[in-house]
Amino acid sequence: MKRLLHATLVAPLLPALAVATPVAAPPAHAQGRVEVANDRGGAEADLRYRTSLTVRGAGFQAVPGGFGGVYVMFGWVRDPGGGAWRPTRGGLTGQDYRYVPDAEDAADSQGYLRFVAFPGSSTAGEATAVVGRDGSFEVDLTVPGPVFRSVDRAGEVVEVDCREVTCGVITLGAHGVKNGRNETFTPVRFARVYDAEPAAPAEAEPDPSPAAGGAGPAAGATPPTAPAAAGPTGAAGAAGPGRTARAAGPAALTVDRATAIAGHTLVFSARGFTPGEQVVAVLGDGEAALGPVVTGTAGEVAGALSLPLDLPVGTHELRLVGAASGTTVTERFPVAAGDAAPTDAPTDAAAAPADGGPGLGLTPGTVFLVVALAAFLLALGGLVRSLLARGRRPRPATETVAGAAA
Repeated sequence: MKRLLHATLVAPLLPALAVATPVAAPPAHAQGRVEVANDRGGAEADLRYRTSLTVRGAGFQAVPGGFGGVYVMFGWVRDPGGGAWRPTRGGLTGQDYRYVPDAEDAADSQGYLRFVAFPGSSTAGEATAVVGRDGSFEVDLTVPGPVFRSVDRAGEVVEVDCREVTCGVITLGAHGVKNGRNETFTPVRFARVYDAEPAAPAEAEPDPSPAAGGAGPAAGATPPTAPAAAGPTGAAGAAGPGRTARAAGPAALTVDRATAIAGHTLVFSARGFTPGEQVVAVLGDGEAALGPVVTGTAGEVAGALSLPLDLPVGTHELRLVGAASGTTVTERFPVAAGDAAPTDAPTDAAAAPADGGPGLGLTPGTVFLVVALAAFLLALGGLVRSLLARGRRPRPATETVAGAAA
């Protein structure tokens, strides 16, 4: 009876205890987060002049000794609220997000893109900063203004106006290594921050000429690596720290026509781009593409583009576009048919080894005959060895004694 009474008194209290007792939630993976601030303490970028933002990251995943790291850049994302722009969710550069192009190497970067390496990474020497073991970092990022140029998926140079779309600081995995925990987007609002153009550091004095992308009027400034106008063969300059880099010679594209075969790899080279800029190669209307590829110190670039096996025979056009300078070069060339076997003919697998080396010229029938002949010879050799062994076998002792008695 006492037990029943005790249960009766306690039972009504169980729901209240369940509500009052906190339930520990399962631990969740930390997500990177970013804070930005200009030199005035606000989080805005100027409508007319370049703005230097201090970007502080926290909660990022640090992979000690891991390849890659984090890219920090200024740009636009298609879905800032939902996150569909993220590379781990299928987002593509030039389509779902665009950014101000710049070199990732700290020695060549002009501040529009920063590379933050993992601690102990083999590429840490190229980075502006290193992710702390607690997942934190701090870099300075330059915002060119509310308008910048980028490259879309078709390789075309497009203009992004941050007064019409949402722009901000983008972070994502570096060197092609995708990492969802390090993918963030922090919106940056544009407002009037400065009454006059802020003084630039002595070691990175920008070129004020319009062709070099100096600070412009309220319509928005463009980065030094993205001139306001560049002709099809123009070699625009790119202002670097304490120097002005220029492309060496007029822009030109050369295609190795011997490699212009459907299903093969087309080899090309070009020159006349801005040193260190990103170049995208596009075949026709997008039948194939390559890039971005970073140009060398003389503005040169070379690449190998895989041609589709079903690419039609005939004349095609390869187009190279510089993301920073806007320089565009094209060349038209004939493409020959590939060496694929007809659909109604047997496939000669033995004649084309997987490693691409020279074949033996053996058909499947010949291979079968060779294998059968080898098996027959092995069996025949075993039979001969067995007969010889029997011929050399010693006679039993009884037979020898009987012979002697006779």
